[in-house]
Amino acid sequence: MNEMDVRVKFLGGAKSVTGSKYLLEIDEKKILVDCGLFQGKKELRLRNWNELPIDPSTIDMVVITHAHIDHTGYLPRLVKDGFGGKIFCTRATEDLMKILLLDAGKLQEEEAQFAQKKGYSRHNKPQPLFGTEDAKKVLDMVESYPLDQEIELAEGVSTKFYNAGHILGASIVEISLQGITQNKKIVFSGDLGRNSDPLMYAPTVIKNADILFIESTYGDRINPIDDVEDNLAKAINYTYDKGGCVIIPAFAVGRTQNLLLYLNKLATDNKIPTLPIFLDSPMAITVTNLYEKYSSINKLNVQNNNGTLISIFDSANIHFCNSAESSRELNDRREPGIIISASGMCTGGRILHHLYHRLSNKNDTILFAGYQAEGTRGRDILDGSESVRIFGIEVPVNCSVKEVTGLSAHADQKELMQWISNFESSPKMTFITHGEIRAAEVLQNKIMTTYGWNCTIPEYLESFELFSSI
Repeated sequence: MNEMDVRVKFLGGAKSVTGSKYLLEIDEKKILVDCGLFQGKKELRLRNWNELPIDPSTIDMVVITHAHIDHTGYLPRLVKDGFGGKIFCTRATEDLMKILLLDAGKLQEEEAQFAQKKGYSRHNKPQPLFGTEDAKKVLDMVESYPLDQEIELAEGVSTKFYNAGHILGASIVEISLQGITQNKKIVFSGDLGRNSDPLMYAPTVIKNADILFIESTYGDRINPIDDVEDNLAKAINYTYDKGGCVIIPAFAVGRTQNLLLYLNKLATDNKIPTLPIFLDSPMAITVTNLYEKYSSINKLNVQNNNGTLISIFDSANIHFCNSAESSRELNDRREPGIIISASGMCTGGRILHHLYHRLSNKNDTILFAGYQAEGTRGRDILDGSESVRIFGIEVPVNCSVKEVTGLSAHADQKELMQWISNFESSPKMTFITHGEIRAAEVLQNKIMTTYGWNCTIPEYLESFELFSSI
């Protein structure tokens, strides 16, 4: 075995909450950890169209922490541009990626077609970043493994996935390097979940790392989970009394399933009326079934009834809108009800049609139940914009706009610090990633003040030498 020189280059997830891509160069081996799409502000989204600073064909492999698009959504483009290696992830992540990436490819194609039809693109023939065929090629390259199993990536290099909470299949990635004279560990937190999530288990405790990459989405705030039920009930009862509908933009993975759990409990406890709940997202419906399939790694109580998996997701008042027609019918609904639809930041999906028809209705309520990144429609509505542009048309915001905090699948500052407190010694370097600048800076200061660790907030495309001649 030769000595190892190890470097990292930040191709994303630096001073932003999206586009996570961390290029590890271990001698001549190139390992990309996560391969996310930039979302939110236009200046970030435009990065998706820039040529990657490294030739994708020279990347040997990709290791994925979890299936969210800001961690996997660039994979089809990477493959389209020449990547031909293996993609490693957990079993549940593979199943989720099948859903999310095919949907992302379809959305890219539909948005390009719609832009051409409506003429609001500056290109004569708008092209998608990638398509469904590109997404299918990605899925052929995936190798998935259970949690806690060591996987050899190359000579002297192995990885292991640990439960990160957050969403189904989400993992903390540990990369072990066995050099001539030393062994080193690099840990990527991925996106860490809550300690008291109603559906997912708390993140695995990690005690040692030579290099740590830690997310900082909520690094600047405490996000109490205790008030979720009361605040959710208040928003629903407020809208019910007005005879309106509650529209909840929600991510198809995790957030939707948590909402269904909370709404079921509130109705059972008579804190809200038993209203019809319309789950208007084919993706969310399929994902909900996966939570039943993988109930061994979450808290969902599932019973097997002659081969059919049954849980509270199968309650009589929950209606799955599988067809476009059933989705369109909701536009004419005037009776109280709850519509849950993706995407969570209102950047695409069926939620746009509901916003188009509902934002101007004074009796309805848009209820945000998760983080809204800068530059998204969700953030604009939440920040009080009088109108937002949907399908090229300015739509006035006349409905009530409310927010329930605490439902996020991300650990808050207190939980991040608690997870960090389990380390038995300080890492040589800690990189604060996956957070807007303020969140990253506050967490950096908190860690340095509390533990005296060497913490760095990397710049986009910045490189660092991690180890020399190990």
